[in-house]
Amino acid sequence: MPDPHADPDGGGLLEALRARIRREGPLPVDAYMRACLADPQHGYWHKSLAIGAEGDFVTAPEISQVFGELLGVWSAVVWQAMGRPSPVRLVELGPGRGTLMRDALRAALAAPAFLAAASLHLVEVSPRLRALQRRSLASSPHQPAGGAAWHESLAQVPDGPAVVIANEFLDALPIRQLVYGERGWHERVVELAPGGALQFAVGPRVNIPWAEPAPEPGTVLELRQGEDELIADLVRRRGMQACLIIDYGPAAPALGDTLQAVRRHAWVDPLTRPGEADLTAHVQFARLAARARGAGLAVDGPLSQAELLGRLGSAERASRLMAANPARAPEIEAGVQRLVSPTGMGGQFKAMALRTPALPTLVPFD
Repeated sequence: MPDPHADPDGGGLLEALRARIRREGPLPVDAYMRACLADPQHGYWHKSLAIGAEGDFVTAPEISQVFGELLGVWSAVVWQAMGRPSPVRLVELGPGRGTLMRDALRAALAAPAFLAAASLHLVEVSPRLRALQRRSLASSPHQPAGGAAWHESLAQVPDGPAVVIANEFLDALPIRQLVYGERGWHERVVELAPGGALQFAVGPRVNIPWAEPAPEPGTVLELRQGEDELIADLVRRRGMQACLIIDYGPAAPALGDTLQAVRRHAWVDPLTRPGEADLTAHVQFARLAARARGAGLAVDGPLSQAELLGRLGSAERASRLMAANPARAPEIEAGVQRLVSPTGMGGQFKAMALRTPALPTLVPFD
């Protein structure tokens, strides 16, 4: 059976990267990631099968419908805390196959006034994923009164009060990696090794603000421009804003190399098969929170994903689903347990909310 992820040109992106490095010199890690993920011909985000059992990885909404349903109820409660504005933008960043939003809209039927006030906005750059999202939402009878629209970025979403969900979105945005040496921080780069393979190397020195004690030589610092862009977009928007970020990474400040690649549900070398593996890196929640506060946003959390879902009622919702579908009870229970396991996704993933300061502390962070 042919590999649905295979590069039909037999390493076309690798050859393009080799040519680019020969032409421009070693690539910073963020430039390498951007090429692997977003190259219009060979980039990973343009592959058809990435999410799901037949793809490379599985996200929380694909594991259990409870995840999306709880976030749908959460969105309606946040809208009520905003003063029930109409219209309100319901936004999802990186909606995957559309599963989360389909489940969220179904649960939001419990708040019909919210659906009547809402318009749906999906921020997605992949044409193939947009097609999957349209099919997923079209199969659902639960549509917001304001319809649905797709955008390249949050900046393109019309102004006004917004409830924004970003589940496993930030971790996929490119990162810079800086390596500490005897004379300060240096850019980490990708260069050509003898024989044409790709390898990491230490590049030119860079000047960044650093008030903390000097780390050990070889320590890696990761910076993500996309996080700053998200914060800036939220600050610029008119009206009350609430953004729930769920992603994997440490709650406390941390340094280190977290770049990783996944292909066919297994870890692979990030420098092999470029464009054919999902590249991600941890979200550093402590630094993200500090930058958001510095920009004028209020921050709630982080909580572990287990705490978030538990406080939102995951056990109660699972119990109702199992009672209504006894033949699927073991499957439903196993899915929810996978989401809340403290040694698995429940502990590895964190949840944090960014909001307009005029909004009160959001549930379930209060």
